[in-house]
Amino acid sequence: MMKNTAVKVTEAVLVERARAMLPDLRSRAEQASRDCKVPDETVRAFHDAGFFRVLQPKRYGGYEMDPEVFYAIQLALAEGCMSSAWIYGVIAVHNWQLALFDPQAQEDVWGKDSSTLISSSYQPKAEVTPADGGYRISGRWAFSSGVDHCDWVFLGGLIPAAGGGAPEYRTFLVPRSDFEVLHVWDTMGLRGTGSHDVVVKDAFVPAYRTHKAKDGFAVTSPGLKLNTSPLYKLPFGQIFVRAVSSSSIGALQGALDYFRDYASKRVSSNDFSRTSADPDAQAVASDTAIAIDEMKLILFRNFKVLGEKVKGGQPLDLEERIRFRVQSARVSEQCAQLVSRLLYSCGAQGIYRDSPLVRTFVDIHTGRTHVANNPDKVGRNYGGFLLGGENTDTFL
Repeated sequence: MMKNTAVKVTEAVLVERARAMLPDLRSRAEQASRDCKVPDETVRAFHDAGFFRVLQPKRYGGYEMDPEVFYAIQLALAEGCMSSAWIYGVIAVHNWQLALFDPQAQEDVWGKDSSTLISSSYQPKAEVTPADGGYRISGRWAFSSGVDHCDWVFLGGLIPAAGGGAPEYRTFLVPRSDFEVLHVWDTMGLRGTGSHDVVVKDAFVPAYRTHKAKDGFAVTSPGLKLNTSPLYKLPFGQIFVRAVSSSSIGALQGALDYFRDYASKRVSSNDFSRTSADPDAQAVASDTAIAIDEMKLILFRNFKVLGEKVKGGQPLDLEERIRFRVQSARVSEQCAQLVSRLLYSCGAQGIYRDSPLVRTFVDIHTGRTHVANNPDKVGRNYGGFLLGGENTDTFL
């Protein structure tokens, strides 16, 4: 294991460690795709580098660093392998969410081993039956990224409201002994994420191992009694959605780096023209570089704004939260359009499956299908709000 105590852990140190992994991530990308699983060596390297500690409470050995550090690591990792960066983003953000749970739930997961990891599927699939002290749940959930590396899972479900009102969404925390993994992940892209299905059959979940969505929105979670850092007063919706959109930015940077090298050498086999002199190739290279810079600036600007407000005890503005949510959702769409243009500019020589750009093309387009990366619904909500309507989204 890497001895992190020998060096002060800073953002610069962590990002440098991430960048040092890029050759290994690139060399393992095909294996990850073939196995539908990020290699165990990669996850061990993330552990050793301290990446999973970034958002974890200090009382369990975490660093309690700003979200900007978490995203900077993810962006760097994605330049080498988007699947690896994707599962890092999804799994590591769960260490932040667990800090919002009742302290006993945190102890259940981290009491004996603070490096224990949690997967998730937030689809409201649970069949919930109230029981003494908690709930019994059953169901099947899809898209549990990185589940093969995890010993616990967050699962979504709805609890019927007394009196027939709207049901209450909760996240249920379930141990490996109570769920089965169905290895069904066989997709065109992000294959290495191993986002398999999870099945639970009549498992008991104590009430303290559930988290109310309304507490995440209102910043009234029970874990805040012990985890008092401003980090945990940020809205869950803002943190999570960026965990599933930001890897596209890093992956696009990796695609641009590959394209620059490819285009500087390629000569057409038909008219012997050089790609580097093609106006269309020049335009897409420029557009992509500028877009990456803009998306990063917005990402880090937004969390600086949120961070300064929670540190100063200021209320978070609803219109601002809705706008930030839309900006996150637009990332994957923009990256998908640009990586498509890069691929087209490679010509027929660039369509072979062993091309890193081809892998990035399918990975980014696959990431775009995540519900959190659909800009249309959240965009309409923002537009309606700007025109005097009610906000319809609580995942902010």
